[in-house]
Amino acid sequence: MNLRNKIFIVIFGTDTRAGRVFDVLLLWMIILSVTVVVLESVSTLQEAHNHFFITTEWFFTIVFTLEYLLRIFTAPHPWKYMTSFFGIVDLLAILPTYMGLIFDQTTFLLTIRALRLLRMFRVFKLGRYVKEAALMVRALQQSFRKIILFFGAVLTLVLILGSLLYLIEGEENGFTSIPQSIYWAIVTITTVGYGDIAPATVLGKILASVVMLTGYSIIAVPTGIISVEIGRAVKSDRNRHQLSCTNCGHVRHDSDAHFCKMCGTKL
Repeated sequence: MNLRNKIFIVIFGTDTRAGRVFDVLLLWMIILSVTVVVLESVSTLQEAHNHFFITTEWFFTIVFTLEYLLRIFTAPHPWKYMTSFFGIVDLLAILPTYMGLIFDQTTFLLTIRALRLLRMFRVFKLGRYVKEAALMVRALQQSFRKIILFFGAVLTLVLILGSLLYLIEGEENGFTSIPQSIYWAIVTITTVGYGDIAPATVLGKILASVVMLTGYSIIAVPTGIISVEIGRAVKSDRNRHQLSCTNCGHVRHDSDAHFCKMCGTKL
């Protein structure tokens, strides 16, 4: 086995001890780097420990850069990895620090601050190492169309309700336009209730009460949709995990396995 294959097993594989150690170390690196970004936003800490923040940020950036380059070097299809979701996230995790060298910190202070915030993308790297994240992603994909349909119905509802409040209340009560009334309907139906504008007429208050009760009724709909799909994904994962090999009878397979790990027979 050549060096490239050995590195590939460590970086992309989790079945070996070296692969598991690599994943655990990288997990801690991600958590620590995100923690540094969060603490750096506190002005008092940034002023008192500026050198520490700069040093640690460059340390993490170099580590993640080496990881990114090794993934490109060992991947069977480098371009496919680079254009994948995790490939783009890995790039976004290191790019802001290097781009910060290009811009002048006085003239482009806001740009630098925005670029530094992009380092928070490192938190998305956690999903690669959490098995349950794959189940969550699968559940969200399965429920995507249902949720889109639900939001479409809600948008139609707030459009109608906002238009009615605009007709009932009018400009004298703060409902100066249909978009303003739609904003009120969204705030009310989501049970946020800022209170910056509120109906003053009896008919408007009755309609507002209906909107509030409707909000409580529909707020659990997307949660229910996703919960059902998560249950289905867990059940499917459990069935695959317990799938028995027709050749050797081995039953405990990985959730994403398509071939038996003992004899290689297709599951």
